[in-house]
Amino acid sequence: MAKVIVGISGGVDSAVSAYLLKEKGYEVEGLFMRNWDSLINNDISGNPNINNYICPQESDYNDALETCRILNIPLHRVDFIKEYWDYVFTYFLDELKKGRTPNPDLLCNKYIKFDLFKKEVEKLGGDFMATGHYARSIDGLLYRGLDKNKDQSYFLAMISKDQLKNVLFPIGELEKSEVRQIASEIGLNVAQKKDSTGICFIGERNYQEFIKNYLKPNPGDILNVETLEKIGTHSGLMNYTIGQRRNVGISGSESRHYVCGKDVSKNILYVAFGDSEYLYSDECIIEDVNFISDKRPKDCTAKFRYRGEDFKVSLEYLNDGNIKVSYKEKVKAVTPGQACVLYLDEECLGCGIIKEIYKQGKKLFYL
Repeated sequence: MAKVIVGISGGVDSAVSAYLLKEKGYEVEGLFMRNWDSLINNDISGNPNINNYICPQESDYNDALETCRILNIPLHRVDFIKEYWDYVFTYFLDELKKGRTPNPDLLCNKYIKFDLFKKEVEKLGGDFMATGHYARSIDGLLYRGLDKNKDQSYFLAMISKDQLKNVLFPIGELEKSEVRQIASEIGLNVAQKKDSTGICFIGERNYQEFIKNYLKPNPGDILNVETLEKIGTHSGLMNYTIGQRRNVGISGSESRHYVCGKDVSKNILYVAFGDSEYLYSDECIIEDVNFISDKRPKDCTAKFRYRGEDFKVSLEYLNDGNIKVSYKEKVKAVTPGQACVLYLDEECLGCGIIKEIYKQGKKLFYL
């Protein structure tokens, strides 16, 4: 009997994954991963900052324990707090300092879940590792999950082909509604538990207040991108992302407006009004390219953000290892630091991190 170690997160997706594997006859054990210290944040001076925030991971662990009790499987626990800080959170902060908008979930999958976590699976004697991702692994390649609204292949696009070996995605062929129905039918405690959203280590806290613990606020001018007139003061470029419309910091303005650019060297935030073209681009350069597949197509599709639509793109493979991605139609709010994930039909080929954005051959002044 093959042994599978399932990443039990305390949510419904991983719980049903464990149940389905057990029903198929696998020997199943759970492994809960803790990546964040819920009680202590180091502030910008390096001093511990004790706050009253209770990290969702604490209640998630209790939910995971109850899930494994119901399923009658053992639950192990492992802490990767230091490793998460070193490989994920410091990268997150460094990217914010550069004015970019990072996605820590991709780094977590690459360095924690499909590396350190997988090594723990091997220590526990697991023949396979399983997660509750909505994705599919077919013949060693990564494919989208069948539920198009929940597909999570975007977040897995930075892992390697080797990391994908001996990995199972039990719910990849199910709709979310089916997963919840199974959980209800077998009486799982997490059947109706709300899905987690946002950045895991921030939780329900205010983003800007959280970031203040680690990056010193650096206020600067907000300029109208067309007139270059000062129209407000921002609280620090790390608090804004391209396309942002709410909480921009322009008092008294009822006109529709959004962030369209940043100048890190001058600490300026640019804002556009109305139905402006400033958010649109037709090319970008991606760096830190990772391919899961051996395919290197010239034409494919790309997602520039999770749950964003697919766009037809052409790829030019540059000598420095980067890729120029050209869109067949203009795309809105392509953002430096985010992942550009490449697909060939249902197969996820891999991804790159958006470095520069262009329109009609001109580099946009996002950074």
